[in-house]
Amino acid sequence: MKGRKKVRIAFYLLALGGAALFTFLLIRQGAPQVGAAFASAGWWIGAVVVYHFAVPLLLDATAWWVLFPKPERLSLWQLFWMRWIGESVSTLIPSAAVGGDVVRARLAALHGAPIPTAAASVLVDITLGVFVQIGFTLLGLGLIVGVTGHQGFIRPTLIGAVIGVLAILGFYVVQRLGMFRFIGKLISRLASADDWHSLVHSGQSLDEAIRRLYARRRGVIGCCAWTATSLILGSGEIWIALYALGLRATLINAVILQSMVLTIRSVMFPVPGALGVQEGGYVVVGNLLGIPGDAAFALSLIARVRELILGIPGLIAWQVIEARRLWRARLVASAR
Repeated sequence: MKGRKKVRIAFYLLALGGAALFTFLLIRQGAPQVGAAFASAGWWIGAVVVYHFAVPLLLDATAWWVLFPKPERLSLWQLFWMRWIGESVSTLIPSAAVGGDVVRARLAALHGAPIPTAAASVLVDITLGVFVQIGFTLLGLGLIVGVTGHQGFIRPTLIGAVIGVLAILGFYVVQRLGMFRFIGKLISRLASADDWHSLVHSGQSLDEAIRRLYARRRGVIGCCAWTATSLILGSGEIWIALYALGLRATLINAVILQSMVLTIRSVMFPVPGALGVQEGGYVVVGNLLGIPGDAAFALSLIARVRELILGIPGLIAWQVIEARRLWRARLVASAR
């Protein structure tokens, strides 16, 4: 209980800090100016929403889809809407930064994928995704140095990238060594109960599924390729937002903003919804690219609106799916 209380207090403090930073930046850039810049985007915000749904989200679903062995593979359409729901949960539920990945693994299992394969595919997808994103960060870093000549944050970014690579390699190694069977054994011994011994078998099944997915080189390479394509083409929605605000819309500027803001959000993942952090990232990087602070803040608000427009229906769809499943379970139980 004490541990949960501490986690809850830390969550509230981070949320309060993010809200304070958001408010500070809004006041500093000028709320009327930010509002006017945001309003100038008009219906182009709808184009940003459609683009994200049709391009990055579909490419991310394809990256997940190619990881599945063909006999156990769900349809791309199924994984697409599962990915959409998972992204909605991760984005809009502050305490569920990783919860969306759990939800999509659960949905995949409920719709016919073997449980070990469903869970393993998400873990491998996350691992490879982080690895590819580190490369995308380095690409953005190289571009921003070439465009602006600013080198002040090269060293910390490179240090962070090296640490990230080492961390993801370490996670990959322990996955291959069989970390989940070990965790299951540890809990089983601590519990000293026969009921907990099933964890050992479940962990072993998950470890075997992970090894099987990593052994499929075509799937691993395909996942990395589709993820990289998603990150690069995902910059298109920033390009649309830049154009909508009447700013210098270039592919290089869009890639720089996309890579740097994603990196900042990843590093500051404990902050719920990256509130304030995302806005600060747009303002700082935007200033380096010659984008006024109010317009850079408006870019972040466009991203927030896109998250809400796509995320709220995703959360509703998830609740409907879970409610229908519970209703069917009750009908079956009452029939017995």
